[in-house]
Amino acid sequence: MKNTILVSGIDLYAHHGCTEAERQMGGKYSVDVELQTDFSKAGASDKLSDTIDYVAVRKIAQEEMEISSSLIEHVAYRILHRLKKTFTGLQSAKVVVHKLGSPIGGFVREVAVIVEG
Repeated sequence: MKNTILVSGIDLYAHHGCTEAERQMGGKYSVDVELQTDFSKAGASDKLSDTIDYVAVRKIAQEEMEISSSLIEHVAYRILHRLKKTFTGLQSAKVVVHKLGSPIGGFVREVAVIVEG
């Protein structure tokens, strides 16, 4: 069975960017994680041990976002790989990293990257 867990709006302040100034100053980011898994056992048992812990999902996103990188593409792939490594029974995952208020030749509300696997 395929079920979906969505943890969205993981809002963080992080230090990513292609320039040293961007990495030093930091900026606002938001991460969304969508997980495909079978949680029918948890649906019957009502036990956290039978599903994916949302707190652990948020912690993984936060820890990977704390590692400064030039590209949010790199960060998104790190989050995806760590989720797949951490949770058994994970069929697939989708990670969206939003960089809010991006100054790319003029103000842009956000840029985002999406990785799936």
